[in-house]
Amino acid sequence: MPGTSHVLGNLQKTKHYIMSRSYFRSLARQAGVPVSIFGLCMGGALAQAADATVDKLEKENQDLRKRLDALEAVAKKEGILPDEKASGHVLKAMSETTISGFVQASYFYNNRTPADGKSDGYLWNTTHNSFSLNKVKVTLASKGVERSGESWDAGYRTSLMWGEDSQVLNTGSPVAGFEAIREAFVEANVPIGTGLNVKAGHLISLLNYESGDGGAANANFSQGYQWFYTGNGPAAGFQLNYKITDMVDVTARIQNGLYAGPVDSNNAKIAMGAIGIKPSDATWFSLIGFGRVGGQGNGGDSVRGGSLLAGHTLTEGLNLGLEFDYFSFEAKPSDLELWSIGTWITYDFTSKFGVALRAEYLDDKDGGGIKGVGLPGAIRGSSAILSPDIDGDLSSLTLTFNYKPAPNIKIQPEIRYDRTSYAGGFDGTKDRFTFGAGVSYLF
Repeated sequence: MPGTSHVLGNLQKTKHYIMSRSYFRSLARQAGVPVSIFGLCMGGALAQAADATVDKLEKENQDLRKRLDALEAVAKKEGILPDEKASGHVLKAMSETTISGFVQASYFYNNRTPADGKSDGYLWNTTHNSFSLNKVKVTLASKGVERSGESWDAGYRTSLMWGEDSQVLNTGSPVAGFEAIREAFVEANVPIGTGLNVKAGHLISLLNYESGDGGAANANFSQGYQWFYTGNGPAAGFQLNYKITDMVDVTARIQNGLYAGPVDSNNAKIAMGAIGIKPSDATWFSLIGFGRVGGQGNGGDSVRGGSLLAGHTLTEGLNLGLEFDYFSFEAKPSDLELWSIGTWITYDFTSKFGVALRAEYLDDKDGGGIKGVGLPGAIRGSSAILSPDIDGDLSSLTLTFNYKPAPNIKIQPEIRYDRTSYAGGFDGTKDRFTFGAGVSYLF
């Protein structure tokens, strides 16, 4: 109703005018009281008359204000006028929300020149001899949840990702609404002991040493085999974390299958437990165990095993990393085993230039993991290892240079050597070199 909004606007203006000095002077003149009485504070009968007049006017003003306040309250309730308290809450939430992310592109060349243009058994930069938009990531997050035994606190975090690599990072989910979701969860602090951290939603894996953000977060641009085959992408679940001391914390999680993504298709779930140990500022460990609980799963839902993740800083700029994994897939007549080990050595010569070396080995003696876990996504659907061999292994050695000419830019030339025992596993061969460069802009 345009007329209603106009009237309410005039009411608000009237309310402000009533509170102004001009209004009192106007009423004083109408009552026959000289304006100078107010300014010069004259005594005697004139002052008494003025005081009586002003008292009367103030009483009338208060009555009028009450009526205007009542009208304004009704208008806010009906949504005609904005609620200042609600608007203030929205503005506060927006001011406390951070926006971050990155844009990442690359060019890589496979010396084996795959006939279909897709590098078999490769997760990143799958398209041979092509410029790639690897990832565009945008993260919205509230302020950090304060861990305390004194009071409740809550927040959220959500990351959206697009680009060629997103099909693996986002688990390649075909479910509408989940295509671009990398992570999305609600987080809370429960005031118990030192503070119990609770997360519920689409969560990043506990198993991986490397971040799924690739070169934007890792010292190597391409992703290692361990990240996928003996790790897992994000999955929907519920997690508790408790810090026992400054050196030790424990995590418990229940989630959908390791490769199920945001929506599960059976009653089986994966339970995980992790113990984090930090004996010094230079060293950390994470001991992880996991296994199926409830129902009958399949593939990534029927697996158990464990992982050891560790990191150590030798000197300023020189860092070491380690990942060891053991997976056992339930099968008949016997379970299928897969294990892997990976190491990382990184050294920063200056704040702008450094090098990184990654070496990894995966052994699948009975075909339960490397060939049993399919590569997700339409692009990588044609890049699976199609060797007739049942058992086999994968190994790789990757050298990456890290150059940061400006704080927000990261340029990473890289050369990688891959080898497999699978006959014809890499586009008809057993080994290959992949070389090129990636660039990331972080914001």
